Amino acid sequence: VELPPVTVTAEKPAQQTRRELEAEQAHTPGGVTLIDTDTLYQRNTANVADMLRYTPGAWAVSSSGSDAAFLSIRGSNLDAVDYDGSGIKLLQDGLPVTAADGNNHNRFVDPLSARHVIVARGANALTYGASTLGGAIDFISPTALDTPPLELFFNAGSHGQKQARLTASGVAERFDGLVSVETKRREGYRDHNEQQRESLYANSGWQVSDTVQTRMYLTYVKNNEELPGTLTRTQWLGDSTQAEAAAVTGHYQWNVETWRLANKTSWNIDADSSLSLGFSYENQQLYHPIVQSSSFSLLIDTEQRNFGTSLRYNLRRGAHDLLVGLNYGQTEVKGGNYGNNGGVRTSLNTRVDNDADSTELFVMDRWQVAPRWTAVYGAQGVLASREVRNTTVATGVLRNPKANYSSINPRAGIIYQLTPQTDLFANVSRLYEAPTTYQLEDNTNGNRPLDAMKGTAFEVGTRSKHTTGATRWHWDIALYYAKLRDEILSVGNPGTTNSTNMDKTVHAGIEALAGASFALDADRSHRIEPLVSLTLNRFHFDGDPFYGNNRLPAAPRYALRGEVLYRHANGFFAGPTFDVVGKRYADFSNTYVVDAYTLWGLRSGYTSKDWEVYGEVRNLADKNYIARSSVRAVAGANEALLSPGEPRSLYVGARFRF
Repeated sequence: VELPPVTVTAEKPAQQTRRELEAEQAHTPGGVTLIDTDTLYQRNTANVADMLRYTPGAWAVSSSGSDAAFLSIRGSNLDAVDYDGSGIKLLQDGLPVTAADGNNHNRFVDPLSARHVIVARGANALTYGASTLGGAIDFISPTALDTPPLELFFNAGSHGQKQARLTASGVAERFDGLVSVETKRREGYRDHNEQQRESLYANSGWQVSDTVQTRMYLTYVKNNEELPGTLTRTQWLGDSTQAEAAAVTGHYQWNVETWRLANKTSWNIDADSSLSLGFSYENQQLYHPIVQSSSFSLLIDTEQRNFGTSLRYNLRRGAHDLLVGLNYGQTEVKGGNYGNNGGVRTSLNTRVDNDADSTELFVMDRWQVAPRWTAVYGAQGVLASREVRNTTVATGVLRNPKANYSSINPRAGIIYQLTPQTDLFANVSRLYEAPTTYQLEDNTNGNRPLDAMKGTAFEVGTRSKHTTGATRWHWDIALYYAKLRDEILSVGNPGTTNSTNMDKTVHAGIEALAGASFALDADRSHRIEPLVSLTLNRFHFDGDPFYGNNRLPAAPRYALRGEVLYRHANGFFAGPTFDVVGKRYADFSNTYVVDAYTLWGLRSGYTSKDWEVYGEVRNLADKNYIARSSVRAVAGANEALLSPGEPRSLYVGARFRF
């Protein structure tokens, strides 16, 4: 008897993870971007700003090309103390990296340490329990189940950049493990700009049973960076590679040593329900000489301890897909503010002992109301506390602003399937964000605490993926309008950073990502693939007694970034890249304008199953431009506010899989 052939197929874990993330994106009635880090290995990705290059709605720039970056999504963090990086919740594998008070001051996540990255903009981050203005970014780690046994990556280029990464992994029955070790060196394109980083990323999994699995994560990062400071307009035009004189004299640095341990356990209860529980603990040592002048110096030497836990329950019943989640985070910061003498800690000026915690309970349901209609609705409850205890050593005076914050933040949205490939969506959501301890420290009201920011956001948009014959195209477009009350902004001038609640502000914009792939011949061996990311911003005060309807500073009015690549079926690709960035202000008074700029680049490479290489040239015309500016209340014409952008640069890299 001849039996018919039987074919057994299964998805690789990486394919399954991507499919789940794409489903999460498709079932969200708002702006969500999925980044596959395989694409990041085909161009120079030195920091989070490089990772978010094609993410609409995100304005991310590095002031020196190193890990330290300014990050804003939908107008978050646009003030004089942007160093706290507030407004965006960062996670690794669904567990918090951001401190419990909402700050990201001490570190960002290395993009190349992730397998996938999902960026949920604004209130679309409800599935992570966030109600922040900027949303959430989740970095999802690779595992031995979706990684070759051995992988090598090398990167080198201009400004002394050298990077090497070795990843080894293995699977044995119900156990798997992966470890990556990495080192990075960069001299920088400005004086006093050197970076040295060593890191280790590891995780191991155990398939306890057919329905239960658990995974441990270990991270260690030691990152030391010199800070070149800011320049006046005259200094920038004269020599954009120079460092601020005080930065050299004071040996300004941003040195962070971090280790993190986390665990995540998942239980697939049955075909329609699951439960996951995770814990994380992170210790960060910060050594940060940042000010030295004839009248004042500052060196921050602190230890920050973060604890977080996350519980998620998912249930599918009929036309409903219900998610219930609970997040809890606690952060302690202890240490002090010292005098700074050439990067060396001197006398203790202020003893720092700060605490914060945050509890987020969220519920969301996706209800298939009709064949083409899905209602997505839910709410988040927040209960948080902040306490700052800063003791002035010379006088014994204690500054002790503290407060508790709570809110219920509802959300409702709808998705309409216009065609099998095209969706229309809309949502209305409440935003809520308690202050960080940095903002409380700089509060203009002394020990009187700041109010939380709150507001309502409206969003409409469309996304699609089409294949017609030899042509593929996709788009993701969102228009949003957020009306805020009590937005916390730090209106700074030299020697002061005054955090305060602004009465009314508006954050609105258009976010669009569009790409295509066109065949140039009958057998589709030759293709042209354009990709364009467009962000239009309208962030402004709304009838403020002092600033009127002025624009908020730091974020450009528009940012257009893209590329047009030629790809051959054998794996070769090449093409130009471009950046068109609009002007922005460096002060709340809108008197200091940072000019618009246009950059051109070129990248090329070859990718195959077992190895790939790339080469990238940035800023081909060697244009002198400003990447980032400091913010003031009223900026003087010759104040040191400017951080020059990267000059003409060349990078090459290679990855090998065994």
